[in-house]
Amino acid sequence: MANSTSFPLPSLTRDTLARQLAVAWQLTTYHLQDLTTEECLRRPAGRGLHVHRQPGGAWAADWPEHEGYDLGPSSIGWLTWHLGFWSSMALDHNFGPRTLTREEIPWPGDAESVRTWISGLHARWQDALLAQSDADLAAASAVHWPFEGRPRADLFAWANTELTKSAAEIGYARFLLAVTG
Repeated sequence: MANSTSFPLPSLTRDTLARQLAVAWQLTTYHLQDLTTEECLRRPAGRGLHVHRQPGGAWAADWPEHEGYDLGPSSIGWLTWHLGFWSSMALDHNFGPRTLTREEIPWPGDAESVRTWISGLHARWQDALLAQSDADLAAASAVHWPFEGRPRADLFAWANTELTKSAAEIGYARFLLAVTG
């Protein structure tokens, strides 16, 4: 009797990217697991990228005009927003309607909502990755943001790198805030 359940065929590229994603996600969850709203909203210096409550209650994030060191260190609120921003944009522009804009991505407003948001985005990335065939991963025409003309495998490798970088930034900021009172 044939089994009606189908499983994706093994793919060295997809499986390697999935293992990288798992490691990046472990680091991310470590730094998010007991994150507080107070930590998110505390600024590590007198200036740096941050999130701000808007009239009406929604939260918006600063947008840098450049990436120079003189911007100052970002708050954890901004770092978590940025993680959600690039993840949301890449999912929408590569697996969705390609209509999402930066201005449509608010910061969730508290640490628990951040964890829920980022966990949901992670699940969507994982599902998208596991659905890829070797042919899908080799397709460059399917990539629309943050770059074009490169294989879809590059998109997933970029997302894994960005997730790792974001987790490291959040972790560093938490370490700094923990010892500066």
